[in-house]
Amino acid sequence: MRPLAEFPVKDAAKVTTVFTDIDDTLTTDGNLPAAAYAALENLRDAGIQVAAITGRPAGWCDMIARFWPVAGVVGENGAFYFAYDHGKRKMRRAYFADAETRAINAQKLDRIRTRVLAEVAGAAISADQAYREADLAVDFCEDVPPLDERAITRIKQIFEEEGAVAKISSIHVNGWFGDYDKLSMSRRFSAEVLGFDMDAQKHNFVFCGDSPNDAPMFGFFPNACGVANVLDFQNQMEATPSWISTQKGGAGFVEIADVLLSARK
Repeated sequence: MRPLAEFPVKDAAKVTTVFTDIDDTLTTDGNLPAAAYAALENLRDAGIQVAAITGRPAGWCDMIARFWPVAGVVGENGAFYFAYDHGKRKMRRAYFADAETRAINAQKLDRIRTRVLAEVAGAAISADQAYREADLAVDFCEDVPPLDERAITRIKQIFEEEGAVAKISSIHVNGWFGDYDKLSMSRRFSAEVLGFDMDAQKHNFVFCGDSPNDAPMFGFFPNACGVANVLDFQNQMEATPSWISTQKGGAGFVEIADVLLSARK
């Protein structure tokens, strides 16, 4: 990871699209700073397409796609994308799995829920679970006292013992059934909504993130950027970003946006 200040201006000027995680990337201590939201608007107004790529639930993603200055949202770590057409007043929804498969998977996730609560002291099901359509989110520090690394690892292991995929974010362990992640659905979103071949144009993208579940994106995009708190997880990630901001959370995102906007000027 190199300092963001060393990001070449000529490369920053070529960026047409920004994908960003939400929790602890746009937010700081659980809050969305006005400056981070304004940075989203400033990027959009400069002609840079922006999308949120998050582990948060479908209920949140519907609202974000409607009201935030974004082209769309990839949610629940790649289970779907939502994109709102303001002209037609219509939400476009695309899922990895059909409704019948999601219902079957929900039953299997219930077994995992039971095991996690019985086997990992202090773990809780995320408060946003009621608004999810495809995964199970286990809270290890958002609304509960922080669990240690051993407990977090054990939660992940339980998902995997039951045949599920599991990823660790900055606040949750998310688990699901299906061969998808943030990267695979971002690729589909790029093609179907933005009209980009993401593989052919990955040098024109910047992804911003902060935690292990962002590793597929960090490994794919040459100009992936981490906010400073990504350092908290550097020993737990399969891939790290090329660039890192000096500031954490929302302030770090603003720092990244400013580099891209300044390059355009």
